[in-house]
Amino acid sequence: MMALVVRIRSSLYAARMEFSRAELALAMGLVALDVVVRLAPHAPNFTPVAASALFAGAVLRSRTLALAVPLAAMVVSDLVLGWHDWRVMGVVYAALALPALLGMWGRARAAIVLVPLTLSSSLLFFATTNFAVWAFTGMYALMHCYVAALPFLQNTVIGDMFWTTLLFGAWWGAQALLSRDRPQAAVHRIARRG
Repeated sequence: MMALVVRIRSSLYAARMEFSRAELALAMGLVALDVVVRLAPHAPNFTPVAASALFAGAVLRSRTLALAVPLAAMVVSDLVLGWHDWRVMGVVYAALALPALLGMWGRARAAIVLVPLTLSSSLLFFATTNFAVWAFTGMYALMHCYVAALPFLQNTVIGDMFWTTLLFGAWWGAQALLSRDRPQAAVHRIARRG
């Protein structure tokens, strides 16, 4: 029993040390964005949750933190919005965590994979969540469930593309600005010493 406690403690410590304060701040910012947009009036399925999961998976070094972003955002916002059938919500949560895994996979690849990864995230969310609605609620026949959800698919794809473009565009823009300022700052420090 004591060995188990020691293992749990050391794994928690290792997980805590796995990410920096900057990564934690970025993850908290993504969760805050997701929660605010989910709680504000918006078009159905036009939220940044999947895009922020993809972004977190691609940018954050900590896999734990990247997976925590969409899950924390959903839990916090669902505390306000309310809960539905737990089986369907379990599939929704898993489908929104999947883009974080795709982002981790796409991390080492070129930016060109963002469009296929974003589209894959949208389509996997559509396929899995509508299957869950059919399987667990009995509201529709399977094909009718997918047909009835087609208008939501459009918003999902457009929203995921929009938020992915916004998040990655802002990130790359900030990196470009910061990398441009660094050499100039170094030159100014050298000039002051000389």
